[in-house]
Amino acid sequence: MLRLLLLVILIAIIARAFWRVMDGVLDGMRGERTPAGTRTPASQAVQMARDPVCGTFVVPNRAVTLDDGGSTIFFCSTTCRDRYQTRRRSTRPEVMQGRTA
Repeated sequence: MLRLLLLVILIAIIARAFWRVMDGVLDGMRGERTPAGTRTPASQAVQMARDPVCGTFVVPNRAVTLDDGGSTIFFCSTTCRDRYQTRRRSTRPEVMQGRTA
């Protein structure tokens, strides 16, 4: 009885190892996994941008943007973009029109 139990356990271990190897081979042929068996995070990585108002990190493709003098600023929402524009207008010095002495 003990021999039969050990034989069944051995067969289960060998079958599991076989299927893991076959799964790795098939995933490797499809290019889905690295040799270590984990998905490659570098192929799915995205450089995040930080919202200058609230500090939230946003994905640039999904962010609200504002072009500011040749550079693009990314925001998490239109509310943050509007706050940024309001602050920027209030800190900008007014240009005086007219003659100077």
